[in-house]
Amino acid sequence: MKTKTIPGPKAMRVIGTMKKHAYDSTFMYSLVVSHGHNCIIEDIDGNKYLDFTSNIGACPLGYSHPDIIETLAQYASNGTYKIAGQDFYCQEHADLAENISTILPEGFKTFFINSGAEAVENAIKIAYKKMGPLPGISCTGAFHGRTLGALSFTFSRPVQKHNFPELPSKRIKFCIKDDDPEIDAAENILKENKAAFILTEVIQGEGGYNVASKKFISNLRKIATKYGVPLILDEVQSGIGHTGKWWAFEHYNIKPDIMSTAKALQVGATAFNKKFDPGQRSVLSSTWGGGNRIDMAVGSQVIDVIKRDKLLENATKMGCILKKGLLELVGKKGVTDVRGLGLMVGLEFDSALRRDKKLTELFKHGLLTLGAGQKSMRIIPPLIITKEQINEGLGIMHKVLMKT
Repeated sequence: MKTKTIPGPKAMRVIGTMKKHAYDSTFMYSLVVSHGHNCIIEDIDGNKYLDFTSNIGACPLGYSHPDIIETLAQYASNGTYKIAGQDFYCQEHADLAENISTILPEGFKTFFINSGAEAVENAIKIAYKKMGPLPGISCTGAFHGRTLGALSFTFSRPVQKHNFPELPSKRIKFCIKDDDPEIDAAENILKENKAAFILTEVIQGEGGYNVASKKFISNLRKIATKYGVPLILDEVQSGIGHTGKWWAFEHYNIKPDIMSTAKALQVGATAFNKKFDPGQRSVLSSTWGGGNRIDMAVGSQVIDVIKRDKLLENATKMGCILKKGLLELVGKKGVTDVRGLGLMVGLEFDSALRRDKKLTELFKHGLLTLGAGQKSMRIIPPLIITKEQINEGLGIMHKVLMKT
């Protein structure tokens, strides 16, 4: 997809300004986005990239999708697009609440906030309100956000937690195999201790796209019910279709008590079984109540388009093609594993150094991917991706990853 020098002069000027005046956070490589169309991102120097990240799942319909553009146009002259969403009502809030209820477990209600971390924060607050200020149980390799509450239960990389205070927690292994000897660790804890909740992802995002074993998730559901502890599932990255189902937990034939989602929804959301409703006004609140009216309108449109265009089915089909093509790389040139569900696929390398080198090389060959975990590469294309685009991306990956 490359058309000019990467990075170009305009990009370097923007990056220079950022490094001078802003905190140099988690930027992966020297991409300065200008605009995009379909599954293609163009930078400010005119370089084009095939996007296998969908901005960590936040752009499930790619870029410049006609339905989204039409929705955005409706707000071009609306001066009240950002309101205090928990103090005043608006149609967009009601529409999104009604729309998401069609894809949530029966009997769930939703609270909208700004981000995935806030969605997790409110999920654990709902559990604490019901259970009291007890320790929570969470997993090794987990990532639940950077706010201090969510960060307490994150256990992905030391740099994310060093010197920050934490809420009390008990850690269990995130089991990816049914025969893992630690698969009953949560029950062993609950036999001796009370807990406010069990919190886990089904597919770990930042942790490396590790896919939970079916027995592990099934056991957590049974154990949570047995000991009267709410099961919280974090679907911030995996939710809204990336795995080929609306929610990753649907692959496991279980339901959570409380869940978090964001990214593809455009806003943060904490959804919960009605029996966990705090039942008291002002226990939960958020200044913007879901970002703004535009975000909520786009989020509702995303759900409609996924339904109408059968994009869950497309994610399943394209994911199979993607995974099959990546499996051909396993055992070669430091590629050690491929795993995932639908269009949420992780590629494991033998070292972080090799992974990082290949991320940069793929970028310079016009393909966007991202790192995850200690030495994994995450691949999460938009749900609208076509077979031709998958094959184009695979062609670049085979060319780049098979080089020494």
